[in-house]
Amino acid sequence: MTPSLVPNDRLDKDFYLVLEDFRSGAAFRETDEGVDHAALISDLLDGQYDQVLRVVAFNPSEGWSRDVSEDIARELERRIGAQGLEATDGVKDFIEGQLGRKIGVQLPLPLQ
Repeated sequence: MTPSLVPNDRLDKDFYLVLEDFRSGAAFRETDEGVDHAALISDLLDGQYDQVLRVVAFNPSEGWSRDVSEDIARELERRIGAQGLEATDGVKDFIEGQLGRKIGVQLPLPLQ
């Protein structure tokens, strides 16, 4: 049996891919070794993505993948509010599209 060219320890982590809307259509953004959660949040807050449609996470070693768009939108909203950050229009659109409401608007609690 021939050993794998890619060491397994490099695959035993969660990777994040961003589906972005470009003029020519939607495409996943290229990454070197994949983006981890912290780097993705930082890149989004820094305005490195313009029109995010979806975020997909996967772990090759564990054999799973899922759409984490809503989770990422909630984390972005939390950080923007907690740190008093200014979000780009693209990040605002992503958050609002995922959460179905304006940033920072809390849903009313039901009356008791």
